[in-house]
Amino acid sequence: MQLTSVLIRILRTTQLTPLGPVAAVRTAMQLIFCWYLLSTFPSGAISADEPMRVGMIGLDTSHAPAFAKLINQNSDVASPLATMRVVAAYPGGSPDLPSSRDRVVGFTDDLRKMGIQIVDSIEQLLTKVDAVLLESVDGRKHLEQAIPVFRAGKPMFIDKPLAANLTDALAIDRLAKHYQSRWFSSSSLRFSPSIIRYRGAAYQGAIHGADAWGPCALDATHEDLFWYGIHGVETLYTAMGTGCQQLVRVSTPSTDVVVGTWEGGRIGSFRGIRSGASGYGLAVFGQKSIELDAKYEGYGPLVEEIARFFSGGPHPVSNQETLEMMTFMQAAQVSKQRGVQPVTLSEVFEQHLAAAEEIVARIVDQP
Repeated sequence: MQLTSVLIRILRTTQLTPLGPVAAVRTAMQLIFCWYLLSTFPSGAISADEPMRVGMIGLDTSHAPAFAKLINQNSDVASPLATMRVVAAYPGGSPDLPSSRDRVVGFTDDLRKMGIQIVDSIEQLLTKVDAVLLESVDGRKHLEQAIPVFRAGKPMFIDKPLAANLTDALAIDRLAKHYQSRWFSSSSLRFSPSIIRYRGAAYQGAIHGADAWGPCALDATHEDLFWYGIHGVETLYTAMGTGCQQLVRVSTPSTDVVVGTWEGGRIGSFRGIRSGASGYGLAVFGQKSIELDAKYEGYGPLVEEIARFFSGGPHPVSNQETLEMMTFMQAAQVSKQRGVQPVTLSEVFEQHLAAAEEIVARIVDQP
């Protein structure tokens, strides 16, 4: 049954039937809940017996067919994935980025073969969907592609990296606030069970420090760590949480090492690998033990979190934490530029916030 139909039925009942105090309270709660759902999914297309219609922007990454298969080929009715289905997609693509340009046609064909409708614009996509997966591999595109989604008021997952630099990341957040739209961003590593466990109650206050490592290829179109180092930085933050105050970065052609100091004197580090043996990992230093068994465990846990978020659940990662990670990586860029000098995150944040607010002012003034 459509949510709008439910709301109309409740309204008719209140007009035809005298309500006692208990029934009046119950009806008021029903109306409030329906209003919340309708404001979250303004298309009114969510129903109890039909999955949410999800659209995809950016078919130039392997995440596009992988996420679509996980969602559309799910057969477990009890899974969060059963609440949604990818129905339409806009290919996008960046002609000046080989990893986008050379893959977008093939991945678009993959989605077309799954029966997913391919559309010519984001505006056309938004008429067909209730929520959006922004998958474009090029973080430079994310701000521009997010604007119409925010204006339409549809919940959105923005795949890594949130943006190609901190200014755009902050502009995305400020723009979402202006349009009162919900978004979150995350690397899939965060939700691997052996990594996300460090957010559990048993570890609160018990982690003294952590060292994360992972592949760290660079691309000239993005600030260094934004392109691929984000995976390892997200792993580090999953263990350490927010509160990094300053950092210093040592960089060579083959390796990056970023050491951050958190509130209370805790130390967390990220090692970015560009030569020799590579892989993802995390060492967590606790009160009574050192744990080394964290590992990457696939896309599934992240996509399930996306489904819960699209269904009205809380942010799986707070926007505040995501923006601190972006600030961490931008500060690492500044430390490198200054010749291995310590940099405070607050300094970098304030510098980029001013630029982001100018961008947002220009966007909201546009018709």
